[in-house]
Amino acid sequence: MGLLPHIVENCLGIVQVYSDGTITRTSQIDFNIPIHDDGSAVWKDVEFQSSHKLRLRLYKPASANPESNPRLPILFYIHGGGFCLGSCSWSVFHNCCLRLASRLQAMVVSADYRLAPEHPLPAAIDDSLSALKWLQSQALGGGDAWLTSQVVDFDRVFILGDSSGGNIAHHIAVRTGSGLVEFSPIQVRGYVLLAPFFGGSDRTASELGPPEGLLNLDILDRFWRLSLPAGETTDHPWVNPFGPRSPNLEEVTLGPMLVLASGNELLKDRVKEYAKKLKDLGKNVKYVEFQGEEHGFLTNDPYSKVSNKLLNLIHEFMSANSN
Repeated sequence: MGLLPHIVENCLGIVQVYSDGTITRTSQIDFNIPIHDDGSAVWKDVEFQSSHKLRLRLYKPASANPESNPRLPILFYIHGGGFCLGSCSWSVFHNCCLRLASRLQAMVVSADYRLAPEHPLPAAIDDSLSALKWLQSQALGGGDAWLTSQVVDFDRVFILGDSSGGNIAHHIAVRTGSGLVEFSPIQVRGYVLLAPFFGGSDRTASELGPPEGLLNLDILDRFWRLSLPAGETTDHPWVNPFGPRSPNLEEVTLGPMLVLASGNELLKDRVKEYAKKLKDLGKNVKYVEFQGEEHGFLTNDPYSKVSNKLLNLIHEFMSANSN
């Protein structure tokens, strides 16, 4: 009589992988973070990919207050979750996008993507590109009333990736800069990478430091084990942008980047080194570190004092790269 299947990977109690290959995922998650909807932004859901039943959520200011251009810039938001967790409907991301739309006076596009381990990388990257292609279709006359050239400015698109979303934003920037994808008539003016989730076989000092919040090295490693195809290591190009098999970024035309990290997070050193290496290659990169903060402070409380400081930086970055 064989042994009953047992759990071999348990990801924060949300995803369990069993010894027989079965995967279970709970949809009942208590974030203890209520929806903060003060009426300053409105939203709606749209299906953008029928084959995988993927949806995105659009947000816009309830009352626009244009400074010079009556049309709204577009902020394409890619949520975090280690490629294994997350949805545009989660309260942490929903609150963040409501705040982004109202504070930045922008149309925010927050798209779901397929999650690992059911769908290993590059599914999340491919789906995010698919959502951008859907946005491109709207620029070409797709028909959504919120996304017409009278409402939004397709010439002012910015991509903001949070944690694993920051990793995805990097790959979108590389594919765009390499000419592998084309979004015309959309113009992506810049990228905001908020603590992008990168890895590598060599540990950094901050990764070996004390854990912060929910994050520790065991959880980071588990995310990579679950999201990478079998047999791959953390030096894969999807993980390590400067790994042995990664493309030579010196030859890639990258758009302006604002790269941010928190002083108390495990990813800090790797993010800082990423920004430094890009800057050494002559790329237009600004690195900002928020001392004393932990990973995910913007999504945990987008109305905090430090989140307001971050939003001001993003607003300045968007304004500086809009012409």
